Amino acid sequence: MSTASLFRWRQFLPQIILLNVRWYCRYSLSYRNLEEMMQERGIKVDHSTINRWVLQYAPELDKRIRQHLQANERFLAN
Repeated sequence: MSTASLFRWRQFLPQIILLNVRWYCRYSLSYRNLEEMMQERGIKVDHSTINRWVLQYAPELDKRIRQHLQANERFLAN
């Protein structure tokens, strides 16, 4: 699936979506924490929308980054 088609018909920029998904997956933040953080930056997004983004995009993000993580592990092992 191409990157352009992943974000087709979305109201928010792909960078905003990916930032929220990455922060949720990486740090122990709640959806409401992320909603508040986005509001502080002038972006109005509901916590349930962030939940839908995580459910939709986290598996794809994991699939795409997994190969890079494995390559780094092999490099560090040598």
